Amino acid sequence: MRALVKTGAHAGLEMMDVPEPPCGSLDVKVRVLRAGLCGTDLHIQDWDDWAASTLEPPLIVGHEFYGEVVEVGEDVPETAVRVGDRISAEGHIVCGHCRNCRAGRRHLCINTIGVGVNRDGAFADYVVIPAMNAYVQPEGMDPDLAAIFDPYGNATHTALQWPMVGEDVLITGAGPIGVIAVAIARHAGARNIVATDISDFRLDLAKGAGADLVVNTAHTRIRDAQRELGMREGFDIALEMSGAPSAVQELIDNMNHGGRVALLGLPKTEYPVDWGKVITHMLTIKGIYGREMFESWYAMGAMLQTSPELTRAVSSVITHRVPAAEWAQAFDIARSGQCGKVVMNWKD
Repeated sequence: MRALVKTGAHAGLEMMDVPEPPCGSLDVKVRVLRAGLCGTDLHIQDWDDWAASTLEPPLIVGHEFYGEVVEVGEDVPETAVRVGDRISAEGHIVCGHCRNCRAGRRHLCINTIGVGVNRDGAFADYVVIPAMNAYVQPEGMDPDLAAIFDPYGNATHTALQWPMVGEDVLITGAGPIGVIAVAIARHAGARNIVATDISDFRLDLAKGAGADLVVNTAHTRIRDAQRELGMREGFDIALEMSGAPSAVQELIDNMNHGGRVALLGLPKTEYPVDWGKVITHMLTIKGIYGREMFESWYAMGAMLQTSPELTRAVSSVITHRVPAAEWAQAFDIARSGQCGKVVMNWKD
């Protein structure tokens, strides 16, 4: 089968022929139809410090995908997943026996490993995952949309930390997850939604997904946006999606007393935080990683089933569709920043 492989401890990837993976007794084997490109994949291609400290090549990369189940392990309950089902997949594989797993908090598993990071992934004709990690999609689901349920889940997990009805929401970072978070905030009843970035292309995507106001922080301040919207007391909820220290600092400066902040964006280095303001303004700050297994998945599916407008807004983040054979072009597009989500077609 075809697979995009990190062949060694160096920059680059290679499309090559490799054996099909065997299906274990509790696994499913999936024919990949679509796969989404993630920033993680760019880090792996570059072989940066994070990749070098995390991966053990050779490894098939990729973790965002949608496909058809072609084989089911002998110990998988028939009611769980069947041959022919079309699925998206939870890319975090948990141990099942640590304290958090046994308490039903699987997203907090201390032994989590990642598809396409710690084990072979989905940039291939076939991938094998635990049957528990398969999310069966309803008939008629758009394959491209189903391929980005991983980042859609990140946005859902982050945005739904607190009730949003009537709240003023700040979203720093208008990458694909930030744009999807805009759509979810609108769906969840936020009053004012402000999205920030330094890319006008991505700010246009955020505007199209439902932001009331977008701010290019290269030349405009968030406080100016507050004045334009007639806000007197700062933002009630903030979703930090960029990992940029300057974004976090300006975010804190513009929160209402008692405001709530969810941090998803991963910084490259440590940075200072005005903890005095966090304390005296009684801010709540919560780190977010991945999706809440599997509550985020149920929320994701239910929201799409009940809102054509949300479906349109989430789908709008997909700006480029590229055949898998042209994977290098897909990576170049994703790296350019002049895009939303890039989806590769593995069907042909």
